[in-house]
Amino acid sequence: MIQAAKRLESVSEYYFAGKLREIAQMQREGRPVLNLGIGSPDLPPHPAVTEALQTGAANPGAHGYQSYTGIPALRTAWAGWYERHYGVALNPDNEILPLIGSKEGILHIAMAFLEPGDVALVPNPGYPTYQAATLLAGAEVRHYDLTVDSDWLPDLDELGKSDLSRVKIMWVNYPHMPTGAPGSASVFPQLVDFGKQHNIMIVNDNPYSFILNEHPRSILAANGAMETALELNSLSKSHNMAGWRVGMVAGHPDHLKAVLRFKSNMDSGQFLPVQLAAIQALDLPADWYTGLNATYASRQKAAFALLEGLDCRFDKAQQGMFVWAAAPAQYNTAFEMSDALLYQKNVFLTPGGIFGSNGEKFIRISLCSPVAVLEEAGRRVISDK
Repeated sequence: MIQAAKRLESVSEYYFAGKLREIAQMQREGRPVLNLGIGSPDLPPHPAVTEALQTGAANPGAHGYQSYTGIPALRTAWAGWYERHYGVALNPDNEILPLIGSKEGILHIAMAFLEPGDVALVPNPGYPTYQAATLLAGAEVRHYDLTVDSDWLPDLDELGKSDLSRVKIMWVNYPHMPTGAPGSASVFPQLVDFGKQHNIMIVNDNPYSFILNEHPRSILAANGAMETALELNSLSKSHNMAGWRVGMVAGHPDHLKAVLRFKSNMDSGQFLPVQLAAIQALDLPADWYTGLNATYASRQKAAFALLEGLDCRFDKAQQGMFVWAAAPAQYNTAFEMSDALLYQKNVFLTPGGIFGSNGEKFIRISLCSPVAVLEEAGRRVISDK
């Protein structure tokens, strides 16, 4: 048997990959499990988007390899979207790099900028892929704390007192996943100043800015951000296109050139009809987001009721497509709570500990299920309580 590379010893299989297999097995055995875990939108894209995909796929000339930097019209559409919604002017020729999903972009950035001996600052709690990509690139992970007492914001003053000489990247993500923290109006300018002061690249992962949020923000709107920041964005959440794998990274041309050197060796461009459909998505009017958020607001209300039935504590001013809540004191950890609900009530909620030690006492509910499903889950968890 051929041995796997040692680099894989530093990472484990993504939590949801194994958990989804377990839930699928339970369902095959006849268990009516309600999965309120993963954030995969259940709603369809706009009809104009799927029509553009179908029309493009019917073109016999649309099936060849594509440019590593995307077609010019797609980069122009991303630039227009950024200017309309974030007030950020980007040059589509050299400040935008389309990606086959922003998750892939996390690894591209890590591989382009990190190497053995480097350190990356990773949020605790935070998206596990930041840590995995850092380790796969051969760099070291240094966690920085996010806590409920600080509104899930980093203590930059405290971080600044530590030895940052080997730190090259700081991963950030506002609106924050998993906590739903919106981030303050000052957080991005403060992060940019921190990055410039310590020569650290600030990478903001920004896929949730249109979900339950009336004022989308970009780190690139902060003065001087182009010198030190990159921003990842995606159509997965904002346009119900998670499976389409449409993302981008924006930033200084020199930084994007480095990312492209890695990316161009890993893919052969994106399917042209997907790019044409993405252009349609980026041009949707404001009422698309209004309708989307009306749906998520009703689901969030049902999730709040479910959590109240479980005696969980939570902040109602959360953004994004999840609800984050403190587990009741009867459970030692949220893993214990999650397992109890899954095996006793056939309801799966994500244990916050998978996002880091600061999440061990918290639970997360996805809003990617209809209100009726959330209400049924609520009935189950309070029965025989």
